[in-house]
Amino acid sequence: MSKTVLIIAIIFLMFSAASCGTLKNSKKSFNTNENSKYIDSMMNNALDKGFFPGAQIVVGSKDSIYLLKNYGFQDSRKKSKVTTSDVYDVASMSKVLGATLVAMSLVGEKKLQLKAQLGDVVSAYKNTPIGDITLFELLTHTTGLKPSILFYQSLLSTPDGSPLLSSQPSEEYPTKFNTMYVHKDIVYNAKYLSFEPKENYVQIYKNMWLNPEFYQEMYGQIPMAKTNIRGNYLYSDLNLILVQQMMEAKTGMKLDKLADSNFNKLGISNIGYNPLNWTAIEHVIPTEIDNFFRKDTIRGFVHDETAAILGGVSGNAGLFANAESISVICQMLLNKGYYRGEQILKPRVVKKFTKSPLAKKGIFRGIGFDKRKPNAYYKKNDFGHTGFTGTFFFLNPVTDRFLIILTNRVNPSRTNRLMYEDDFSSKIWKQINN
Repeated sequence: MSKTVLIIAIIFLMFSAASCGTLKNSKKSFNTNENSKYIDSMMNNALDKGFFPGAQIVVGSKDSIYLLKNYGFQDSRKKSKVTTSDVYDVASMSKVLGATLVAMSLVGEKKLQLKAQLGDVVSAYKNTPIGDITLFELLTHTTGLKPSILFYQSLLSTPDGSPLLSSQPSEEYPTKFNTMYVHKDIVYNAKYLSFEPKENYVQIYKNMWLNPEFYQEMYGQIPMAKTNIRGNYLYSDLNLILVQQMMEAKTGMKLDKLADSNFNKLGISNIGYNPLNWTAIEHVIPTEIDNFFRKDTIRGFVHDETAAILGGVSGNAGLFANAESISVICQMLLNKGYYRGEQILKPRVVKKFTKSPLAKKGIFRGIGFDKRKPNAYYKKNDFGHTGFTGTFFFLNPVTDRFLIILTNRVNPSRTNRLMYEDDFSSKIWKQINN
């Protein structure tokens, strides 16, 4: 082989090796200008059409924040603009950012096992129909428990025993709540509810306190709530309430303190339960005008009624956060549980919880995390969660992208479902995840 041919061969091999390495490790670069224009267009259209009063959005990767923007106003009155430090009620995103992250920590530290049975950890459920369901089944929503129980409605009645709600407006049912109309004379159960502080009572709203004796009645209803075949998927708030009970029984600590431990390690402070304990009400985004239970515009207290009667701390809902704080959690997850010099969660646990362990059964749910069957908007490796109030976050470790959208689409009313009918959040996720 001549010297010239040898040199050409070496150059070719070097180029081929470099090219292969680049292809193997490459990720599509983020076009900030193009994507910012797209998001601005989507947001302005959504605001014009009344999808929600305002929003916070963050787009990032495991080591970069590409875009952090605020849009619109805090509520439908359009008096105060959304700022970065404002916190939103993230609703069911609490299932992941609160309860699931705590479960991941406990599983990683071998303080709790996914195969642990409810009745073995929480003795009150030992000899009940749900005593042998596991933490894994609870977190994958395969327990067979129905989606929810409207516990709060058992605290309400009418003077003549007529229904609380009617499908049609009338003199007796003048005020709208969701798609129904509320009886004009709602009576609150004096045995359990007080409108002034009482010793040992739990504050559930700014002017409402609950007798904790109600919890025994409440938890007694859950074992009887099995309506689906165990092992099949059925999303249920009850599952995460039971996860909360398991973790609290195992550790002797309340969920909010367990979650705060994770948040403190990450150095984030604009996130937590019962926000008026750690931020000013001016920085808490209002949610719905509740014409039924609380008779008020909900601000500073959790929107979800079940989480409310649990004192604002629940496995199913209750967290408030700004998008900036959630972005830190996203980066930690994309970095396999590692963040700024500390291993917050075990890498094997992050990998396990964000996969679809039941995919062969056609169940694409992760462990705690929402995952979707791959479609026009979602890829196999996507994981995250959404919230009833109009919140969304999803991540993809392969494309190294995450998106957070926080809105209060329930202000002034939860009847506003325009953002869902438009696939609003999914469209933005598709745009930045490709």
